[in-house]
Amino acid sequence: MTSSKLLVSRIERWPIAGRFTISRGTKTQAVTVMAEVSQGGLIGRGECVPYPRYGETPEATLATLQSMQAPLSRGLDRRALQTAMPPGAARNALDCALLDLEAKTAGQRVWNLLGRAAPEPCTTAYTISLASSEAMAAATERVAHRPLLKIKLGGQGDGARIAAVRKAAPQSQLIVDANEAWTSDTLEQNLKGCADAGVTLVEQPLPAGQDELLARIRRPLPVCADESVHDSASLPGLRDRYDAVNIKLDKAGGLTEAMAMADAAQALGFQIMIGCMVATSLSMAPAMLLTRQARFVDLDGPLLLARDRDGGLRYDHNMVYPPEAALWG
Repeated sequence: MTSSKLLVSRIERWPIAGRFTISRGTKTQAVTVMAEVSQGGLIGRGECVPYPRYGETPEATLATLQSMQAPLSRGLDRRALQTAMPPGAARNALDCALLDLEAKTAGQRVWNLLGRAAPEPCTTAYTISLASSEAMAAATERVAHRPLLKIKLGGQGDGARIAAVRKAAPQSQLIVDANEAWTSDTLEQNLKGCADAGVTLVEQPLPAGQDELLARIRRPLPVCADESVHDSASLPGLRDRYDAVNIKLDKAGGLTEAMAMADAAQALGFQIMIGCMVATSLSMAPAMLLTRQARFVDLDGPLLLARDRDGGLRYDHNMVYPPEAALWG
């Protein structure tokens, strides 16, 4: 008789190297929630980052995870999980933990188990926090050797910020992330400033739910949905407004839904970006399975921490490498 699954979950705090600032605020630590599911002497692990933007807190996420012990004891598996919990951070941690456990039980790498291509080393973006144009230029200058930079913008003065960043990193490919901070009055001017600076992609310029203007203007460069896209169901309504979608496991509610979402996004003609929250390598590892479908990979979360989890992903210059089995999958 197979033993039932036992779930242990906890909140963890990881110091950020310096500060991480976007249009919605600054933080100095990454607060993650960990799920460990054990069965038959094996342990599967998953990590998530609750989104304050969607009303998630670490404490509520932890309580949600703890409430899943009884269903797991009764045999809840990863497939049933997709309807037993709504998309979000808690389901992500549990979905990834169950996948890790499945792989360990089968004695296979998780991509073989799922019939996906094995992930390969790939270039990841590196994020420049929102600050004054002078401070952002100085921060950019220190990493101007990196081929792909993600620039956080935030409203007033963004034209000067992006011009200063471009001057500091003339060779780098630039992605801009406005985190919903632009308005209908500033949208076209800021998009033109980005186009003039040779920016490759702009993420979520307008607030989610207030982005219909994107369908009515001529976009001078590709625009990517982030806060406007969650899971597969949210994709069809974005086709006229966006050229790309940022898939994050914490929004989608795990790798299982994120894989379905990536396939659906490709079928609808969207470019794909694989994104992350500031977290340890345990959060990044499952997302590596999506990188072969992605036009842009933004899995730099651990690089922004003062220290990563033991046995974390290998980052070498601009490249991130697939996880070792001991970390995940």
